[in-house]
Amino acid sequence: MTKRDYYEVLGASRTASADELKKAYRKLAMQYHPDRNPGDQEAEHAFKEINEAYEILKDEQKRAAYDRYGHRAFAQGGGAPGGGGGFDFEFASGFSDIFDEMFGDFMGGGRRGGQGAMRGADLRYNMAISLEEAFAGVKTTIEVPSSVSCDACKGSGSKNGAEPVVCPTCRGTGKVRAQQGFFTIERACPTCHGQGRVIKDPCTACGGSGRVQRSKTLQVAVPAGVEEDTRIRLSGEGEAGLRGAPSGDLYIFLSIKPHRIFQRDGADIYCTMPIPMTTAALGGCVEVPTIDGGRTTVEIPRGTQNGAQFRQKNKGMSVLRSPARGDMFVRTVVETPVNLSKRQEEILREFAEEAGDDHSPECSSFFQKVKEFWEDLTD
Repeated sequence: MTKRDYYEVLGASRTASADELKKAYRKLAMQYHPDRNPGDQEAEHAFKEINEAYEILKDEQKRAAYDRYGHRAFAQGGGAPGGGGGFDFEFASGFSDIFDEMFGDFMGGGRRGGQGAMRGADLRYNMAISLEEAFAGVKTTIEVPSSVSCDACKGSGSKNGAEPVVCPTCRGTGKVRAQQGFFTIERACPTCHGQGRVIKDPCTACGGSGRVQRSKTLQVAVPAGVEEDTRIRLSGEGEAGLRGAPSGDLYIFLSIKPHRIFQRDGADIYCTMPIPMTTAALGGCVEVPTIDGGRTTVEIPRGTQNGAQFRQKNKGMSVLRSPARGDMFVRTVVETPVNLSKRQEEILREFAEEAGDDHSPECSSFFQKVKEFWEDLTD
């Protein structure tokens, strides 16, 4: 019998998006599912047909091959599900994810993993450090609330350390199977929760979980040069695993506190330095601090303007895992004097009268442009 076009089977156009194909598939799968149509051979055939169509069209590569060659792309062992007349294993495993998503709650839950104890959860700890600590690195102690292995049962969950016994429900496999129509659904055993073993006499200290809630103190070494949101992983320092399973990891996320003097940009740091008007005019030297706790001298040339920036090489931040350092940039802010005495005012007026516009070229240039602008308006 000639196969129907896969797009026709799903009732979708050839330009349909992945979401549109999925929506069309779900609607038809619910409509023709054998559990909703017991004994209906036509519904069972339609259900197989739409599953086969969606298995091809949901995969970008398979869909591209089908769009170009049609059913021939999967003929003679080319990988088309159902092409050999049987129920293809690869198709069944691919469809199981969709089946779990659609019917998992209805059937009592989808797949929950294989046999074995559950690994402990990973934990997150937020740590704020100063800019100086980010520059030099720091070793510090933190206290993390977590679950740790139970001392009474040594993490086994059994009273007096007795070994767990084989689960009578799943016989140690950790899985149970249920028949739904022509599908066999496999899920975690509800008795042992997928572990394959159960505890007959639980530990009274931990209730059989093998772990108890307790804060633990850890030493953390923060390397020099770390930046905002750097993540440090402490392997095995997360939550303890269930009944002796491996512990999770602890992830420390770093944030850097604002600094009273410096602002950081990668490996470079910036600081704003106010200087008196006289220093800007006459020149001089100004001493500024550095992030490593030292000092450096910035030479201010005569006639320095507001906003001038001076670079101090290798005075910036450390670079992570490198001996290199960034630079420090010092930006000047020329400060206008306040609270002048009468004599100081007289001196400034005498200077202004004597200097005229010759010593303020930018000011003269600006007002010349203003004058020309006004003249253009009156022409």
